[in-house]
Amino acid sequence: MEYVWHIKETSDEKTVKTLADELNVSPVIAKLLVERSINNFEDAANFFRPKLEHIHDPFLMDGMDKSVERLTEAIGNKEKIMIYGDYDVDGSSSVALMVLFLRKLTDNYIFYQPDRYDEGYGISNKGIEKAKTEGVGLMIALDCGTRAVDKIALANEYNIDVIICDHHSPGPELPDAFAILNPKKSNCKYPYKELCGCGIGFKLIQGFALNQGWNLEDILEYLDLVTLAIGADIVPLNGENRTLAYFGLTQINENPRTGVKKLLENNNKTKDNNISDLVFTMAPRINAAGRISHANAAVEMLLVEDELQATDLVNQINLYNNERKELDKDLTEDALLLVKSDDFYRQSKSTVVWHKSWHKGVVGIVASRLIENHYKPTIVMTIDNGEATGSARSVKGFDVLEAITACSDLLTKFGGHKYAAGLSLKEENLEEFRIRFEKYVSERITADLLIPKIRIDAEITGEDLIPDIVGNPLPKLFRICEQFSPFGPHNMRPVLRMNNLTDTGYSKIVGEDHIKFALRCPTTNKIFSGIGFRMGHKLELLKSKKPVDIVFNLEVNEYMGNIDLQFNIKDFKMS
Repeated sequence: MEYVWHIKETSDEKTVKTLADELNVSPVIAKLLVERSINNFEDAANFFRPKLEHIHDPFLMDGMDKSVERLTEAIGNKEKIMIYGDYDVDGSSSVALMVLFLRKLTDNYIFYQPDRYDEGYGISNKGIEKAKTEGVGLMIALDCGTRAVDKIALANEYNIDVIICDHHSPGPELPDAFAILNPKKSNCKYPYKELCGCGIGFKLIQGFALNQGWNLEDILEYLDLVTLAIGADIVPLNGENRTLAYFGLTQINENPRTGVKKLLENNNKTKDNNISDLVFTMAPRINAAGRISHANAAVEMLLVEDELQATDLVNQINLYNNERKELDKDLTEDALLLVKSDDFYRQSKSTVVWHKSWHKGVVGIVASRLIENHYKPTIVMTIDNGEATGSARSVKGFDVLEAITACSDLLTKFGGHKYAAGLSLKEENLEEFRIRFEKYVSERITADLLIPKIRIDAEITGEDLIPDIVGNPLPKLFRICEQFSPFGPHNMRPVLRMNNLTDTGYSKIVGEDHIKFALRCPTTNKIFSGIGFRMGHKLELLKSKKPVDIVFNLEVNEYMGNIDLQFNIKDFKMS
């Protein structure tokens, strides 16, 4: 895929200069901070040193007072409580969070997650019937429920109160739940709108703790689960999310719970974990349980305290993940062939594909893979018993949930976010849905949005990467940029550009299709190493020995106790 490079322009150069002077940092660092709305010394102090007081008062959230009161009543009266959560990482983390909290206060709880294949995502009739059979008086629905109008009506019929802790966009009608904790409700004045489902579950726990006179420190042990959900659900890593993740990562690295520790050990990642490690190491494996079998296995792994049991659960989850990878690979190949063979997609601005043999558990992953090859809003679905179910993914700047909502009369179920959503519809409506979805997309998406872009934060030179401390190969620019972490949406690891580097002759293909770079900087004569994933087809450009420009992240490479700077190269082209 060819990318357009776009360097971010800083409109306020005066602020950049003033900030550089105040902090005694380079203009490059000051520019990176201003791009993140860090404009003065106080902003920078709060950014680099998150504090617990940056976590908002939970009672600013609409419905929190009555939710805490109802939960307190249920615990005091020994009512049975159902903890209900979706089957992805956010849902599984949310369930584990609430179980760990409630087990200290009551024995009268059960937890429930829907079966992806039997029930689908969100609150299900089967789950509510289970609550009725078990004599549940209060259900806490996590990472789901904001659009479950009919399901909540059924719960009300059974005299089951439901507290919804959700972050998905509301529909035109809110369910008649006992309380809905969702900052995205139009009437909710909570100052931060981008919490994940597990984050909102944590706010309920925080509200309960405050009501009991506890300190915030008494519930920090749950922030590892919140951080896992923040990373996996790709929510913004600014504001309150960044503070929660900062303290959650500290716990994961210093005092991980047993299941988390065993999963990290199994993947040779036992220290210095960051959000990327959670996203690419832990999250796919936790997700695999719900994709291949049932999400309960992931929750049990997060809850387990015995090390032998934890090892067994981790081994099982790894088996699920290996199966998931094989399915992902095969299904992606099938879907790419289907797109290539159908004339509809040659002129379309969207991709909507389906097949009866495709595995329901990996359609979301495959939708993302298709976007890597055909940069368009994409929906991938499978069919079972006359119903198509699938996942949607979108390109930067286009709201795929709005596009799906415009076709809602054809759907039996849908929900999600701007860039990722799920949907179900009857098989006979598939072709009409494909046509109407394409019509909506083609009328609203601009040509610019269909061009993949690399957004460059700053341009640097070799001089910016000269080590400034004797014996330390890591330059000041890198050391300060690392303090921008935790990285994620709205606070991504800085993307930098360097120009006019030349190949030393030692760049080569490694792995299946990756390039191991060895590039010389003309101004310092220093050789930089780098890795470029899935770039093997571009090796010939380097062999010409002509200068190239690169865009990259700065990373550390550790090998046999040696530490060195490494470029994670996103793209390169002739200078």
